[in-house]
Amino acid sequence: MPLVHRALEALELSASDPAKRRALALRWGNLQDLTVIPLLEKAQAKETEPGIKAVMVETIHKLHLLDPAPQVRQQAIAFFGATRAESALSRLRDLRDKEQEPQVQAAITSAVQRIESYLQMRNAVAYLFNGLSLASILLIMSLGLAITFGLMGIINMAHGEMLMLGSYTAYVVQEFFATHFSAHADTYFLVALPLSLLVVGAVGILLERGLLRFLYGRPLESLLVTWGIGLVLQQGARLYFGDQTSVHPPTWLRRGWEIMPGLILPYSRIFIIVLSLVCLVVIYWLLYRSNTGLKLRAVMQNREMAACMGISARKVDTLTFALGTALAGLAGCALSLIGTVDPEVGKTYIVDSFMVVVLGGVGKLLGTVLASLGVGMSNKILEPAIGGTAAAVYAKVGILVLVILFLQLKPTGLFPAKERLAAGTVR
Repeated sequence: MPLVHRALEALELSASDPAKRRALALRWGNLQDLTVIPLLEKAQAKETEPGIKAVMVETIHKLHLLDPAPQVRQQAIAFFGATRAESALSRLRDLRDKEQEPQVQAAITSAVQRIESYLQMRNAVAYLFNGLSLASILLIMSLGLAITFGLMGIINMAHGEMLMLGSYTAYVVQEFFATHFSAHADTYFLVALPLSLLVVGAVGILLERGLLRFLYGRPLESLLVTWGIGLVLQQGARLYFGDQTSVHPPTWLRRGWEIMPGLILPYSRIFIIVLSLVCLVVIYWLLYRSNTGLKLRAVMQNREMAACMGISARKVDTLTFALGTALAGLAGCALSLIGTVDPEVGKTYIVDSFMVVVLGGVGKLLGTVLASLGVGMSNKILEPAIGGTAAAVYAKVGILVLVILFLQLKPTGLFPAKERLAAGTVR
């Protein structure tokens, strides 16, 4: 019966479905049956799919680890050391405890060390990439927050809820396309991205015109009001959308780029990194290469003198707040590609965004970029180092301590005197 069963299984090696061929090759790799090696070698010679061919070759060498001839085992071990195959690591460790031949045992030790070194390097690259993608989200959020606080002196505690509104804008557009334009559902994100800018920017204009303009020069009141607005927006989203929804990335962002074996960088995160760079270039051009940016910087440095030159500080305030909230909305739309959409999604990033602003300096573009990189990378490096379910919380506490120490060691931080004066100006 086992021979008949094995013969029936062997028919799947020539099946038209690649998934069946791959699954059988993986299943045979966990067996301890050397009789299947000729069947695998014959199928591997005919296989046209490179991925399945590689799986078959790896399976053959796994089975060779059980061969009674030391030379054959040593060749298989050398193969896994050269390819740094993670799937063979546990088997090599088990074999090391049982192996009697000194040369084979030395080969196993060398192969295990090479695989473990490769895994450490791969994990480090993954942590750095994840940190870079988090830094990109923080950069988009913090750019608006830094400009708003630098110009208006308002601590916008509802900035995280602006990110939430951007995420829900993407969700609403996705559902609209799924209902009315199902044949073009993949194009929803091309509409959601600019729409999140417009929608959340319009919300920012309403907030500034309706409430915040009466609170200039009253930082405590503005902080409490924006905190209350955030709570209202959170509960409103919870009542209308529920506790949790999700946005499905378009198919062209669901795959990834395999930069090394076993490490795939998702296109969605690469897109977020590119988007943050585009936002950085646009903000730089707006601030330092446009007439609007000249007026904005003039109001930031000396509001009274700018008013004497005919610049409407009120219009600049509205434009600045709308720009800051629009950037948060854009960050929320991008974030929906890699996370769930829920009413409290902004809480995850608002604390880090404020730390970026404090560390980078109010209105300092370069400082914001460097601080975003520092906070984002620190988060993703400290989380795996600490471990446990509360690693993210402990990582944030650790970063906060580092920020406080930095500011204590350098009391002026990255804040020039004129910016500290502008941030504290009472109007």
